[in-house]
Amino acid sequence: MPAITESHVTDSIAEALQFVACYHPPDFIAALSRAHAAEESPAAREAIAQILVNSRMCALGQRPICQDTGVANVFVDIGVQARLDWHRPLQDIVDDAVRRAYRLDSNPLRASVVRDPFDSRQNTGDNTPAMIQTRMVAGDRVEITVSAKGGGSENKTRFAVLAPSASVADWVVEQMRGMGAGWCPPGLLGLGIGGSVDKAMAMAKEALNDPIDLDALRARGPQSAAERLRLEICDRVNALGLGAQGLGGLTSVLDVKIRHFPTHAASLPVALIPNCAATRHVRFTLDGTGPARFTPPDLALWPQITLETAAAQARRIDLDALDQSTLDSLQPGERLLLSGTLYTGRDAAHRRMVDHLDRGEALPVDLRGRALYYVGPVDPVGAEVIGPAGPTTATRMDRFTDRILRDTGLKVMIGKAERGPEALRAIAEHGAVYMVAVGGAAYLVAQAIREATQVAWPDLGMEAIYRFRVEDMPVLLAVDTQGRSIHEIGPKAWRR
Repeated sequence: MPAITESHVTDSIAEALQFVACYHPPDFIAALSRAHAAEESPAAREAIAQILVNSRMCALGQRPICQDTGVANVFVDIGVQARLDWHRPLQDIVDDAVRRAYRLDSNPLRASVVRDPFDSRQNTGDNTPAMIQTRMVAGDRVEITVSAKGGGSENKTRFAVLAPSASVADWVVEQMRGMGAGWCPPGLLGLGIGGSVDKAMAMAKEALNDPIDLDALRARGPQSAAERLRLEICDRVNALGLGAQGLGGLTSVLDVKIRHFPTHAASLPVALIPNCAATRHVRFTLDGTGPARFTPPDLALWPQITLETAAAQARRIDLDALDQSTLDSLQPGERLLLSGTLYTGRDAAHRRMVDHLDRGEALPVDLRGRALYYVGPVDPVGAEVIGPAGPTTATRMDRFTDRILRDTGLKVMIGKAERGPEALRAIAEHGAVYMVAVGGAAYLVAQAIREATQVAWPDLGMEAIYRFRVEDMPVLLAVDTQGRSIHEIGPKAWRR
């Protein structure tokens, strides 16, 4: 049997990371298509439609599904009889692949990893290091699963050690009830049950790569406690009414995946990890004959969906001529098309803006009467103005919202997911509004951006401030000038 070389591993993982950035797995496309066909909430159905259209556009254009191209998660199962021609640690081999994939000139992926988790949080610039899980298994081959995990869903991870008699389903439903939409539904839930703290977390993460088969399970009926638990959790979570993007609807979860392991008699460890609408993973085998090759999904898998009807019903807003009466007239859930000038700014930019205000210094951009988009875009290629540029989770900006609105005169914020009580109070007090773009539709959103200029703090990398000129950028009014939120109104209306 030929040896599996370092180059086989590096070439395969680099290609896999590029592949998953641009293609949803076929089972996810099919499940999301079924959810779109069944959805009765107009807002949620429109959000799913945008995700599916974006997905097909990315498959055709070979560009990232989401601007958050994720941390590289690599699961390596090494056969104990495999012939390995490796001379370096596996981390070094895999990191070479990540570096190559994320810096590829023809399709650069956004580097989101910071070198240390403390104050400086300097970006590594190439998305290394990868997060690797390794096991020795039977056989003479190496099985590798590559996934790209975005920060919005990763941030919603939950863990608890329950009493052995506790209900796992009750605990999961309670976590999902308070989780909000920052994980960017509809997606999957991965559960690791049993083992130890670290074992449960590892199982939950790996479970997210298992095939979507809930409909087949429902059709044949559950045959184990784990299968019964999958169905119960899925039905109960969907009954919460969260819906796509938290707008209220029938489907929040497409499948619930469970892995379990023996555990201490006094413990019931449970890890919960959601996966977002940008679910991305692929599995391949190395046997020494060369690197893996990947076949794109058939374009016939995607449903034929157009967005013209929704666009025709939307209200057009000129961002260069905002006035208070226009803002006051906007209603939660209203479809909007934005044209004109908006600025970008997310976590690091907000922190720096507040530092400037604390020192009495002028900001490098005038936000009075303007719109600010919470985004960290992908770099452009070819004739693109900007790469995929979908929204980031807005709740991370809540702590800065009152100060920014009060001291800069900002009037419009655009992101994804709900705002917390602190931000809702500030929005109402200052007569501002909050809009949402669809998370998981980054390439689609980028088509509305006609000009993009970096105007401040280039040292922040993807978090630098840009000035965009947009034309008919699709959004939804999420919070009006009175502080009323579609993320409260929508799920309440669809809760079952």
